[in-house]
This record gives sequence, C-alpha cells and structure tokens, in this order.
Amino acid sequence: MTAPTQVPLPLEVTPRTDAAGRPDAARRALEDTRPACFWLDCEERPEVGEPLAGDAEADLLIVGGGFTGLWAAVLALEAEPGRDVLLVESERIAEGASGRNGGFADASLTHGVLNGLQHFADEMHTLEELGRENFSELVGTTERHGIDARFEASGKLEVAVGEPWVPDLREWQEALQCFGEESVWLEREAVRAEVHSPTYEAGVYHPGGGGVLDPARLCWGLAETARRLGARIFEGTSVSGLRARKDWIEVRTDQGRIRARKVLLATNAFRAPLARMRRGVVPVWDYVLVTEPLSASQKESIGWARRQGIGDTANQFHYYRLTQDDRVLWGGYDAIYYYGSSTGAERQQYAPTFETLAEHFFTTFPQLEGLHFSHKWGGPIGTTTRFCLDSGSALKGRVAWSIGYTGLGVGASRFGARAALQRLDHPDDPLLDLELLRRRPFPWPPEPLRWLVIQMTRHALARADRNGGRRGPWLRLLDALGLGFDS
Repeated sequence: MTAPTQVPLPLEVTPRTDAAGRPDAARRALEDTRPACFWLDCEERPEVGEPLAGDAEADLLIVGGGFTGLWAAVLALEAEPGRDVLLVESERIAEGASGRNGGFADASLTHGVLNGLQHFADEMHTLEELGRENFSELVGTTERHGIDARFEASGKLEVAVGEPWVPDLREWQEALQCFGEESVWLEREAVRAEVHSPTYEAGVYHPGGGGVLDPARLCWGLAETARRLGARIFEGTSVSGLRARKDWIEVRTDQGRIRARKVLLATNAFRAPLARMRRGVVPVWDYVLVTEPLSASQKESIGWARRQGIGDTANQFHYYRLTQDDRVLWGGYDAIYYYGSSTGAERQQYAPTFETLAEHFFTTFPQLEGLHFSHKWGGPIGTTTRFCLDSGSALKGRVAWSIGYTGLGVGASRFGARAALQRLDHPDDPLLDLELLRRRPFPWPPEPLRWLVIQMTRHALARADRNGGRRGPWLRLLDALGLGFDS
C-alpha cells in the first residue's frame, strides 16, 4: 500500500531513452547523485551533541530541535534571561524536516493568502500584518545574534505553466493587492525574459514575498544562540510519553525521566507523545534534487538575475531556487503519504520520484541538458487538513504545541513558537483569540481510512491538473467541507 502512483506533468516531458536507446538526459543526470541532503552534507555541520543521561529537571522543557523548538528556546530566554530551559532532540539538530526543506522564507502564516482567505477570511488583514511583523523579527533576530543563515531577500516569482493556470495566477495577484502587497504582472514574453523557460505563459513577481536561505544553518545558528543564552540542549534523546503530576509534568525519555513545570512540544511531522496532536497532523514526504554548480554560460542561458524563489500555480506544483554557489534546488510536485504515517529514514530515497523530478527539470530548462544533480533526498512535511498551523494545549495548560506548517515553516514556525509560549506563560494574551490559534484543524481519520482519503485526494489533484485545474467531485466535496486547498 506504500508505493505511490506517479502522475505525468501536464506538459510533454523528455522521453526516458533517446533515439539510440541510451538513458535520457534525466537518467544520465542522476547517475552519480549523492543520496544526501545538500544542506546537511557540509564540513561546517556541527558535531552531534551529547544525549541526556539519566533524570533531569527544568522550568521549560522543549521537545524537538527543529525550527519551532529552537525558536521557542531563543524567544523564551530573550523574554526571561536566566530561565531554566531544556531542549531534547531525538536525532541531531536540523536532521528532521527543518534541515531538509527548500529554504523558502515566506511571511505568510496561512500557507499563502488564498489558503488563508478560504479558512480565516474575517481575520486575514490581521494575519497578514502579523506575518509581516513576524518575518521582520525573524530577519532582525538573525542579524542581532550574528546567525549566518545566508538569507537573500529575493522575493517570489509565481508562474503559470500552461494557459489554464493563468486565471489562478491573476486571482493570486488580486489577493496580494487586496492586502497592499506590491506585485508585477508579467506576460508570456516578459516572464520568459525574467527566467528563460519555454514552459511559462505568465508570471507574477512579488518583491515582498520573502526570500531564500540555508535552513540547516538557520537551525545551527538558533541552537548556538539558545546555548549562549543559557539553554541546555541534548541530542539523541527520544521522548516516549508524558503524564501530569501534582506540580510537574513527568516526561519519559529513552534514558530516564525529566520533571518540568511546563512542556512545549515541537515534533511537527514526527510522532508526538499526545494522541490529540497525532490526529491533527500527518507526515507527507516531499523529494528534492540539487544540481552541480552552474557554469557562467549555463547561468546566462537561464537568466534568473533576481534569484527569486519560484513556484508554479498547479495543484501538484514545483518549487525551485538558486543556492549561494549557484546550484538549482528543484523539488515538489508529487508529495507522498506512506501508510501508517511512516517517518522512517528509509523513506528519504525514492528513485521513481527522483526520475520524475529530473524529467520535469529538463522540460522546464532544456538548455541545461548535460547538467548533473549532485544531491537527492526526501523529508517529511507536517500537514494539517487546512494546510497551516495547528496549535493547542493540554494538561491544564501546562503542555502546549505548534505543528503542521505544510512546507512553509521557515517563517511561520517562529510565530508558532511564540503562540505555544504564550499558551504556557500568558494564556490570557489576546493573540490566542485568533481563529487560527483558537480553532484546531479538522482531524485526520485513523488508518486505514487516513491512507485512503489521502490517496483519493492525491489522485484527484493530479486529475485536476491534467484537466486544466478543473476540480472534480471529490475536490469539490472537500471544498464544501472547508477542507480544500489554495496555494
């Protein structure tokens, strides 16, 4: 039940063999690709930290060493210097979803303005303002603490790959304009002059659409900052459960127990120790390729002078960007759910998806044929039924969480960390009255219904893409139930 069905891009793709029967450009490009995450495969990666041996106590225990957990540690200690903060991570800092994403830093808290309007129309002006404020503070914190996340404020370029997607692009631009966001409409020739791809029919350049960064370096920098502020961080320490005591929350680890007055759970796509959290989010696997560095002539052949992060308007969309050493990171399209919410490391490599991604890459940039991919990897995305944040509390407000950013957690995770801290420390904060934070997403059903629903939705989205975006009965039903998705 775990093998996904691959669906072709609604474009003509390169054949898998050439006229002489040799492997096509996509397969040749993957022949020597390293099965590793580009961001983590570097000499600057910190050594793995020590595990927590035996029992411990803390005022605030944070479970999870990704974006949310690390932001929570930094925010907690900036607000209250000297606070006893303990963070445990089951693997290594940045090893999970946070260090494996594409590094797109977006100001949106709702997975885009259209998705936000579908779920939180009455408070979208507030949410957009909070998103801009949160993003500004994110950048300011990295600058203040000297965190070299290699951030580029390059903005965003959204493209229509095929005429049927042009109206959706118009709708997105109109929504941006409603909230005072600057945007530039690019007709076919203009967008192809911006980035040289024969697949583009139109584009919208959003200068204020955030930028790109190195997600692993952001994690490592946040961890070092948290330690410098006084946090204790232990890696290789798994949490198996928790329960309330009279004055403490007792948390079981693989080597002992932690007694904490308050607990913040930042497990995102990975299995949480609370059942009510596990009903709110599922892990969906996304796969990514990174090319070898482009030569000067290859860079000239694709343009891309503004270095924007790029995405397209299809349901099964691609995202891509340049790294600082001028590689192309290329990901997205066919997110995969494995039965039983599997997040095992064996899922990090999946050859059929890599081949499909490579074919689509050379369809988008045929002038780059001959270029090779240096890295390939996958990572789990914590996904809710409304495609954005799930935040809540339990055990009389002594345990709180924020999870489920659905791939746009680089920026929104800081806001999620702030919300979870407020639940623990200031539960009367008006911020928590926001519908985004007050109302939880519709829960995912248990297995095997969970797997069936997700597969039906994946195939329905693929059919919609083949039909120029026209949504069939299943997607229309989800829309009517408030479970539809607009990127």
